[in-house]
Amino acid sequence: MTSTRRIALCAVLAALALTFSYLESFFPLALFVPLPGVKLGLANIVTVFALYFLGASSALAILLVRCLLGALFAGNASALIFSLLGGFSAMLVMILLRRCRIFSIFGVSIGGAAAHNCGQILAALLTLGNAAPLAYLPVLLLVSLLTGSLTGLIAALLFRSMAHFPMDHI
Repeated sequence: MTSTRRIALCAVLAALALTFSYLESFFPLALFVPLPGVKLGLANIVTVFALYFLGASSALAILLVRCLLGALFAGNASALIFSLLGGFSAMLVMILLRRCRIFSIFGVSIGGAAAHNCGQILAALLTLGNAAPLAYLPVLLLVSLLTGSLTGLIAALLFRSMAHFPMDHI
């Protein structure tokens, strides 16, 4: 894939991740899971896809663009630390788990979801200056099993459907 096509694909994927992140705010997840801060993590589908399809550096670039533009568009600069620490923690763990080659896309995705929650708890610790957010971590880790599985499932289905299309035009 030429560098121009790679850059264009990264831009499209970053826009898609931003769109998923925005659309997620319309899901009334709090009605089913009444826990503060719990989200499906739909934008992470793009992150997992990019990691497997384009590699770590492109996936990291897409993640950075999504975090920065998401905070800018939302007008919430204070949420940027949560987004960056969660996102970079997830990316680091997913890169390491993928390189181990013993985990499927599901395991990598679940590991990323758990690391994302750990990164967000770290952001809360830094922001609040006390250890109270640590009490919420076990709950978030349980939720990450569900959200990571969902992300992994959708990414796996995406790759399965892509197997039916010739990729030489990308």
